Amino acid sequence: MKYLISAIIAVISLFIFAVTTSAGNYVVSSSAQIAKPAIYSGVGDYRKQTLKKFLLSHNSPMAQHADDFIFYADKYDIDWRLVPAIAGVESTFGKRIPLNSYNAYGWNNGKYNFTSWADSIEVVSKALREKYYDRGATNIDRIARRYAPPSNTWNWKVKFFMNEIDNLPLQFTL
Repeated sequence: MKYLISAIIAVISLFIFAVTTSAGNYVVSSSAQIAKPAIYSGVGDYRKQTLKKFLLSHNSPMAQHADDFIFYADKYDIDWRLVPAIAGVESTFGKRIPLNSYNAYGWNNGKYNFTSWADSIEVVSKALREKYYDRGATNIDRIARRYAPPSNTWNWKVKFFMNEIDNLPLQFTL
């Protein structure tokens, strides 16, 4: 009986590990399609360290909020690199924003004030899910038409930064 219980616990542990580590990360392909993200796993999630290191390399005031980018991307089921990449295009990763606005995304043409970096990351992530993804803007080119018209460069700049943040395609299943 003791061995049976140990075996059951081992099988359950393997299942839980497989579920929490399976990655269906969004990736930007040559067609700029956005795929499914991984589930946020908190401590040890390589995405947090990757993003934090990237933002630090750009002297971003948002670097200490890498965890928020990952958490809200997973919560709203969007690519974890999208919101930071938009911040890169719109404000050089939060360095060029209206005073005390936390608006690194050009939100409302830069005239919107958020209460904090975490607030801004959540609001923008949620809006991208509800007003873009859920309404058919499922790739960068389609998002660009709504987010930054009439720009002809916004989409490739966002793709560039997404690729700079993490250029490894991580689509796989267990």
